[in-house]
Amino acid sequence: MTLVETLLAVGISSFAFAALAAFTFYSGRSFAAIGNYVDLDNTSRRAVDVMTKEIRQTKALSGYQTNSLSFTDYDDKQLQYTWNPTSRELTRVKYGISSVLLRECDSLEFHIYSGAPQPGTNQFTPTTVLSECKLIDMKWRCSRLLLGQKANTETVQTTQVVIRN
Repeated sequence: MTLVETLLAVGISSFAFAALAAFTFYSGRSFAAIGNYVDLDNTSRRAVDVMTKEIRQTKALSGYQTNSLSFTDYDDKQLQYTWNPTSRELTRVKYGISSVLLRECDSLEFHIYSGAPQPGTNQFTPTTVLSECKLIDMKWRCSRLLLGQKANTETVQTTQVVIRN
């Protein structure tokens, strides 16, 4: 084997290993992004399940802001959900005990609506009167850093919950 042949073999091998390394890095990043997205989706789904179950059982809405809801619960205790834009967390407070439902939540909005939809449509009428509220609309978006960059943002989670009482 001559020196030229050896250098050519080393050069071709270097290109092959560089391509393999790039593919491995890309695959690892994609795998991490998918795992990240699945975890974000599961967390959002759990939060929706908890809030839907509890809001449906409340007696009445007792306080409202676009980032906070307070209810009189079925046991006449206060139930509160509050989103803090600084900490990016949605917290639930019941019996004086605070628990975090969502972390890394970039935006969250609550809207309240009165009982029946507008005639001929599925559109509900917005209200500011707490005693008229029968429907809560919730929207949020969560994201996480992936390898130091905000690269994996979940699509907006949205749900509407009817207060049954």
